Amino acid sequence: MANIHPTAIVEDGARIAEGCEIGPYCVIGPKVTLGAGVRLEAHVAVAGRTTIGAGTHIFPFASIGHQPQDLKYAGEDTALEIGENNQIREHVTMNPGTAGGGGITRVGSNCLFMMGSHVGHDCIVGNHAILANNATLAGHVELADFVILGGLSAVRQWSRIGTGAIVGGMTGVEFDVIPFGSVIGDRARLAGLNLVGLKRKNFPREQIHALRAAYRELFESEEGTLRERAEKVAAESANEPLVKTVTDFILEKENRRFCTPRGE
Repeated sequence: MANIHPTAIVEDGARIAEGCEIGPYCVIGPKVTLGAGVRLEAHVAVAGRTTIGAGTHIFPFASIGHQPQDLKYAGEDTALEIGENNQIREHVTMNPGTAGGGGITRVGSNCLFMMGSHVGHDCIVGNHAILANNATLAGHVELADFVILGGLSAVRQWSRIGTGAIVGGMTGVEFDVIPFGSVIGDRARLAGLNLVGLKRKNFPREQIHALRAAYRELFESEEGTLRERAEKVAAESANEPLVKTVTDFILEKENRRFCTPRGE
């Protein structure tokens, strides 16, 4: 069944599936659930009501599911859910949710969290995300699928980053980033589209060309507000899936601020 090192502490109540490997000096709390084949290297600490999906591999000194870094947290029974086949490297920290934020932090599957990266309370992280070394998410951040955060980048609380977007190293993200966008700078500005990512995922050339044209209309035109331009582009390009992904993201919520080529 599970292979548990004799120096590890697995508290009564923890659910450990078959095929798990728990290395030396790990500490597993009583409300933790590990899926099949989860592998914890030495000195991993998992606490709280935390669920870790099958095949996830966690490296030394990661702190998973411990108390949120929120002064309003008062010990409520909140949760952290981590999907399958993730790589969580050394010194990564992931916090559960808070009562004020819905009570749960969710992390998808097939993600890579490099050394020292952080997922704050009440975050929602999609599938296939990559957080490079020391990339950090504040509370309530939403990261869609296939997002890449460069090393030492930071995302402010309540921000959204759309699918396929890329954030440059040492970039501070204060506002929403459109799907497939590329942002850089001390305070993030939109530097264009993540064309390399689009090509690697084999999107048809015609769809990419349509997206580039929509980008110019959205961010290079000075007519109307961004929301008005998005409504216009959405009506003109209703049959273009990549364009629709971007316009839906912009129009999904009102009173949002977005990273633009001018910085905000």
